[in-house]
Amino acid sequence: MCRTLRWMVGAGLVIILAACGSSGKNDKDSAAPIPSATLAATVGSETGLYRTLTIDEFAGIVANNTGHYTIINVHIPYAGEIEGTDSNIPYNDLDALTAALPDKNAPIILYCRSGRMSEEASRALLSQGYTQVWDVPGGMNAWQASGRGLVDK
Repeated sequence: MCRTLRWMVGAGLVIILAACGSSGKNDKDSAAPIPSATLAATVGSETGLYRTLTIDEFAGIVANNTGHYTIINVHIPYAGEIEGTDSNIPYNDLDALTAALPDKNAPIILYCRSGRMSEEASRALLSQGYTQVWDVPGGMNAWQASGRGLVDK
Protein backbone atom coordinates (compact mmCIF):
# COMPACT_ATOMS: atom_id res chain seq x y z
CA MET A 1 0.00 0.00 0.00
CA CYS A 2 2.76 2.43 0.98
CA ARG A 3 4.73 1.65 -2.20
CA THR A 4 1.64 2.34 -4.35
CA LEU A 5 1.01 5.65 -2.60
CA ARG A 6 4.63 6.73 -3.10
CA TRP A 7 4.41 5.81 -6.78
CA MET A 8 1.20 7.84 -7.21
CA VAL A 9 2.70 10.87 -5.47
CA GLY A 10 5.87 10.59 -7.56
CA ALA A 11 3.89 10.29 -10.80
CA GLY A 12 1.80 13.30 -9.82
CA LEU A 13 4.90 15.40 -9.20
CA VAL A 14 6.35 14.42 -12.58
CA ILE A 15 3.12 15.49 -14.30
CA ILE A 16 3.03 18.81 -12.44
CA LEU A 17 6.68 19.55 -13.21
CA ALA A 18 6.21 18.65 -16.86
CA ALA A 19 3.19 20.96 -17.10
CA CYS A 20 5.24 23.81 -15.61
CA GLY A 21 8.16 23.37 -18.00
CA SER A 22 9.25 25.99 -20.49
CA SER A 23 9.01 25.63 -24.25
CA GLY A 24 12.29 27.50 -24.64
CA LYS A 25 10.69 30.05 -26.99
CA ASN A 26 11.64 33.65 -26.47
CA ASP A 27 10.53 35.65 -29.47
CA LYS A 28 8.24 38.63 -29.87
CA ASP A 29 5.29 36.42 -30.91
CA SER A 30 5.41 34.36 -27.73
CA ALA A 31 5.05 35.73 -24.26
CA ALA A 32 8.15 37.44 -22.97
CA PRO A 33 9.98 35.58 -20.24
CA ILE A 34 8.72 36.15 -16.73
CA PRO A 35 11.07 35.51 -13.83
CA SER A 36 9.88 32.09 -12.78
CA ALA A 37 11.90 31.47 -9.63
CA THR A 38 9.62 33.42 -7.32
CA LEU A 39 6.37 33.86 -9.23
CA ALA A 40 3.46 32.47 -7.31
CA ALA A 41 0.31 31.42 -9.13
CA THR A 42 -2.39 32.27 -6.65
CA VAL A 43 -5.69 31.70 -8.39
CA GLY A 44 -6.54 29.47 -11.33
CA SER A 45 -9.49 29.86 -13.65
CA GLU A 46 -10.72 28.15 -16.77
CA THR A 47 -8.82 30.66 -18.91
CA GLY A 48 -5.61 31.49 -17.14
CA LEU A 49 -3.73 32.11 -13.95
CA TYR A 50 -3.58 35.14 -11.73
CA ARG A 51 0.03 35.57 -10.69
CA THR A 52 1.98 37.95 -8.54
CA LEU A 53 5.33 39.68 -8.98
CA THR A 54 7.64 40.81 -6.22
CA ILE A 55 8.72 44.44 -6.31
CA ASP A 56 12.21 43.41 -7.46
CA GLU A 57 10.79 41.25 -10.27
CA PHE A 58 8.53 44.11 -11.32
CA ALA A 59 11.45 46.58 -11.21
CA GLY A 60 13.45 44.26 -13.47
CA ILE A 61 10.62 44.09 -15.97
CA VAL A 62 10.12 47.88 -15.89
CA ALA A 63 13.85 48.44 -16.43
CA ASN A 64 14.05 46.00 -19.35
CA ASN A 65 10.55 46.20 -20.83
CA THR A 66 10.86 46.25 -24.59
CA GLY A 67 7.17 46.25 -25.31
CA HIS A 68 6.53 42.67 -24.22
CA TYR A 69 4.27 43.75 -21.37
CA THR A 70 1.36 46.11 -21.03
CA ILE A 71 1.78 47.80 -17.65
CA ILE A 72 -1.28 49.51 -16.24
CA ASN A 73 -1.81 51.56 -13.08
CA VAL A 74 -5.40 50.87 -12.01
CA HIS A 75 -5.44 53.02 -8.87
CA ILE A 76 -8.13 55.65 -8.42
CA PRO A 77 -7.85 58.48 -7.82
CA TYR A 78 -4.61 59.09 -9.66
CA ALA A 79 -1.76 59.27 -7.13
CA GLY A 80 1.29 59.14 -9.40
CA GLU A 81 2.73 56.18 -11.27
CA ILE A 82 5.78 54.06 -11.82
CA GLU A 83 7.98 55.16 -14.73
CA GLY A 84 7.31 52.90 -17.71
CA THR A 85 3.58 52.60 -17.10
CA ASP A 86 1.64 52.29 -20.37
CA SER A 87 -1.76 53.48 -19.14
CA ASN A 88 -3.71 54.68 -16.13
CA ILE A 89 -7.17 53.13 -16.11
CA PRO A 90 -9.54 52.89 -13.14
CA TYR A 91 -9.65 49.34 -11.78
CA ASN A 92 -13.45 49.29 -11.88
CA ASP A 93 -13.80 50.41 -15.53
CA LEU A 94 -13.56 46.97 -17.13
CA ASP A 95 -14.65 48.26 -20.56
CA ALA A 96 -11.84 50.84 -20.68
CA LEU A 97 -9.37 48.32 -19.32
CA THR A 98 -10.15 45.65 -21.90
CA ALA A 99 -10.19 48.25 -24.70
CA ALA A 100 -6.63 49.29 -23.79
CA LEU A 101 -5.22 45.76 -23.85
CA PRO A 102 -3.62 44.29 -26.99
CA ASP A 103 -5.32 40.87 -26.81
CA LYS A 104 -6.41 38.22 -24.34
CA ASN A 105 -3.09 36.36 -24.54
CA ALA A 106 -0.80 39.37 -24.09
CA PRO A 107 1.26 39.65 -20.87
CA ILE A 108 -0.42 42.25 -18.66
CA ILE A 109 0.88 43.68 -15.38
CA LEU A 110 -1.47 45.61 -13.12
CA TYR A 111 -0.59 47.65 -10.06
CA CYS A 112 -2.25 50.22 -7.81
CA ARG A 113 -1.35 52.00 -4.58
CA SER A 114 -1.59 49.06 -2.18
CA GLY A 115 -2.55 46.02 -4.24
CA ARG A 116 -6.27 45.72 -3.52
CA MET A 117 -7.54 47.39 -6.69
CA SER A 118 -5.04 45.63 -8.96
CA GLU A 119 -5.98 42.26 -7.47
CA GLU A 120 -9.65 42.95 -8.15
CA ALA A 121 -8.90 44.09 -11.71
CA SER A 122 -6.70 41.02 -12.30
CA ARG A 123 -9.49 38.68 -11.27
CA ALA A 124 -11.96 40.57 -13.47
CA LEU A 125 -9.67 40.20 -16.50
CA LEU A 126 -9.34 36.47 -15.88
CA SER A 127 -13.11 36.18 -15.81
CA GLN A 128 -13.14 37.89 -19.22
CA GLY A 129 -10.77 35.29 -20.71
CA TYR A 130 -7.36 36.96 -20.32
CA THR A 131 -4.63 34.37 -19.85
CA GLN A 132 -1.48 36.21 -18.71
CA VAL A 133 -2.28 38.57 -15.87
CA TRP A 134 0.26 39.61 -13.24
CA ASP A 135 -0.40 41.71 -10.16
CA VAL A 136 2.07 43.59 -7.95
CA PRO A 137 1.00 43.13 -4.30
CA GLY A 138 1.81 46.22 -2.26
CA GLY A 139 1.78 48.31 -5.44
CA MET A 140 3.17 51.83 -5.31
CA ASN A 141 3.48 51.68 -1.51
CA ALA A 142 5.85 48.71 -1.75
CA TRP A 143 7.63 50.33 -4.71
CA GLN A 144 8.38 53.43 -2.64
CA ALA A 145 9.26 51.38 0.46
CA SER A 146 11.94 49.66 -1.66
CA GLY A 147 13.58 53.06 -2.26
CA ARG A 148 12.16 53.65 -5.73
CA GLY A 149 10.25 56.76 -6.75
CA LEU A 150 7.02 57.61 -8.49
CA VAL A 151 6.44 60.09 -11.29
CA ASP A 152 3.47 62.41 -11.73
CA LYS A 153 2.39 62.74 -15.35
